[in-house]
Amino acid sequence: MTMDDLHDRGRENFAGLVEGGAARLDALFATVPALGELAVGTVYGHLHERPALDGRTREAATLAAIVASGMVGPPLSVHLRTGLASGLSPAEVCEVVVQTAAFAGFPRAVSAADQLNRLFEGHGLPIPPPPSPREVVLAYLAEPEAEVGEVLGEFPRTEVQATGPDRVLVSCFGDDPVPGAVLHCAVTGREVASVTVFRPR
Repeated sequence: MTMDDLHDRGRENFAGLVEGGAARLDALFATVPALGELAVGTVYGHLHERPALDGRTREAATLAAIVASGMVGPPLSVHLRTGLASGLSPAEVCEVVVQTAAFAGFPRAVSAADQLNRLFEGHGLPIPPPPSPREVVLAYLAEPEAEVGEVLGEFPRTEVQATGPDRVLVSCFGDDPVPGAVLHCAVTGREVASVTVFRPR
């Protein structure tokens, strides 16, 4: 695949994530279009499609790298948009900043937090954001009267994984490495809206 092909694919992928994405890329790289071809082709044409990471994980890693490098201008703005479009919740974006502070230093994390204030306001996102879907589900599972208490009681181990901005999977394990039950939780705001229980066996 040529660099032109990667650039075209990258523009298409970016436009699918960000409303008006093609025009935004044209404006960002108007003076240095060759940089746009290289950056967009590499990041959204090549890296974006590598199968080892899902889009949410890849965007979380990218946001962490941006915060660690102290780049709170266009890269943070762009990857906030693509992170949200890839399924990160606003609270997860904030948690990436908190995590990065421990390894890259508080000054860089504080600079990112300051810029996120403006970016969240510009996108009409609540400040501070509501809890992440994973936090909501963990709190729900800890309630003694949780509707799924009987299912949880059967299995000593659970793994809770957010899969999108409003979805969480809970895998319930016994002694067998295969889950005995999987709970699909739909989250709306601060509430678990529905739970569907699947028993693979």
